[in-house]
Amino acid sequence: MERVKKRNITGIIGYIVLTLVLCYFLQKLLIPKFMSHPYEGAMIPEYYNSSTNHDVLFLGDCEFYESISPVRLFEEYGFTSYVRGSAQQLIWQSYYVLLDTLKYETPKVVVLNAVEMKIGRVTNEAYTRMTLDGLSNIYYRLKAASVGMQENESYLSYVFPILRYHSRWSDLTNDDIKYMFRKDRITYAGYYMQTEVRPQTSSPAAPPLFDTSFPEICYEYLDKITKLCKDNNIELVLFKAPTSSWQYPWYDEWNTAVEEYAKANDIAYINGLEFADRMNLDMEKDTYDGGIHLNVFGAEKCTDFIGNYLSVNYTLEDKRDNMEEASKWTDLIKAYHKAKES
Repeated sequence: MERVKKRNITGIIGYIVLTLVLCYFLQKLLIPKFMSHPYEGAMIPEYYNSSTNHDVLFLGDCEFYESISPVRLFEEYGFTSYVRGSAQQLIWQSYYVLLDTLKYETPKVVVLNAVEMKIGRVTNEAYTRMTLDGLSNIYYRLKAASVGMQENESYLSYVFPILRYHSRWSDLTNDDIKYMFRKDRITYAGYYMQTEVRPQTSSPAAPPLFDTSFPEICYEYLDKITKLCKDNNIELVLFKAPTSSWQYPWYDEWNTAVEEYAKANDIAYINGLEFADRMNLDMEKDTYDGGIHLNVFGAEKCTDFIGNYLSVNYTLEDKRDNMEEASKWTDLIKAYHKAKES
């Protein structure tokens, strides 16, 4: 009888293990790989492949991951940095991405995209997934999801993404098999390179702003980020990229609100739009989509400006002469310039 019981228990355990292994492989197969458009879903998890410690961390959406080049920052100033960006990254998501990052390293400076203050609700589940599914810490993933979770979503699907993507069978491609256990490089330390040129042309005026206030939830999480940085002796900088268009304007009222917050909390704020001339930006050559975002040529100019600001205002080590640190950037720098030239 005892032998039969043991055999039954062993069989049950074996069945459970086999089921878990099968679910693991199915999840690996069915979750989107983002090795072709849209690439943004591969950005957040790519951070965990980085082998360097980063003195500067950039948090934000496409304005950041297409405007700031850590490779350029290292080449010109020797500062180690990373852009933990994702499509339409919302401010509470940035907070949990920062918490996740602090489990691995503590940067000296965090630069947060000021534009995140304008959106106080989830507008697209796909963008949320691109940010949160890639977070390694399940607790932070759940906390961030709970802030803006939509009615048709479930907590469990953020723990086990297979529950969200179980019906992708008809959408599977060769990439889903090819990239089950490995990924190609999408970014260069979080920077997503764009080399095309499409000039900015004249455009209609931005629509009027009827409500000039930021959502309360944005202030709540900006307060949390400010406190988190102060508690960890991290300098916080708010930055607005030097791009604006009638589709995505940066209103004066918003600029004033960020200025007032920064002054009240003794943190820095830079409106890049006010320094576009100093950056020598030429929006006939330095944008790939008509002025909404910067291409690599514009991003390097923006990065040079940020690098100079950081070098003047903060004590950051130039690590270009540190052979051990510099060697970690060698392959990335080569790949970056090869992509830029091609």
